[in-house]
Amino acid sequence: MSRPAKLQLPLREGVSASALACPAGAWTSLLEFLCERLPSVSRADWLLRLAAGEVLDERGQVLPADAPYRPGRRIYYWRWLAQEAAIPFEAQILFQDEFLLVADKPHFLPVVPAGRYVQQTLLTRLKKATGLEALTPAHRIDRETAGLVLFSIQAQTRGAYQNLFRDRQVHKVYEAIAPFDAGLSWPLLRRSRMAERSEAFMQMEEVAGGEANAETEIRLLEQHGGLARYELHPSTGQKHQLRVHMNALGLPILGDRIYPRLLPEQSEPDYSRPLQLLARELSFIDPLSGARRCFKSQLSLQLGSAL
Repeated sequence: MSRPAKLQLPLREGVSASALACPAGAWTSLLEFLCERLPSVSRADWLLRLAAGEVLDERGQVLPADAPYRPGRRIYYWRWLAQEAAIPFEAQILFQDEFLLVADKPHFLPVVPAGRYVQQTLLTRLKKATGLEALTPAHRIDRETAGLVLFSIQAQTRGAYQNLFRDRQVHKVYEAIAPFDAGLSWPLLRRSRMAERSEAFMQMEEVAGGEANAETEIRLLEQHGGLARYELHPSTGQKHQLRVHMNALGLPILGDRIYPRLLPEQSEPDYSRPLQLLARELSFIDPLSGARRCFKSQLSLQLGSAL
């Protein structure tokens, strides 16, 4: 027997329902399965969610707290955290039509729910504000980075926009504030092979040998004292590429807590010291209309403020 089609369930506080398949196993109760499969949620929280009718079966029916485990079914639940600190900055919608939404993301706000962030994410806030259930980011930028994020509105055209980023058909321009080195000539092209560090999964590093998989053109915009504002043009999209390339030049971006040294995770970010990196521009040929699209952030980095 084929599995029923995935249910289209309404948003709850801007959060889409998550689907979870129930494989064959020795669990006797649904609660036992949920506690083992999703241990980041406590048993007490699962009991509260079940009692509140927040876990549904494949027909959209509420599952009770004493429901037996049934392999082969699909269940639905909504992610939420018992405690989630508010991030005191707001995103701005710069553009919206029937296919695309472009938002200006502030520093410190994650793009999608993960770990200790669900409500305090760009995606959840936008879904809550617009009611667009199928809203999906076509690409990502780091939580610490500010600037442009492009979202697909319709599921059936989502792939066309995500493929633009996959196929490097989007011209991206960033700005950064970092130390100044009078011994370097500008502009310069940084090409290297990057890989994840085995001893620190959060960090990437340049490695010797093999074909280059990361390329960034870096231009000097202005310099004052020991700091400068740079314009960065990445032609590839490796994780942390801009941060790694600037650090490899001896110019770590101001406010970077990963490069050159991985600092401990903060229980609450220091909002007075954001990473001085901005996703300033996105331009591409629209795969549906053939029109040239160009979006520019309304945020800015101020060299004087950084000093």
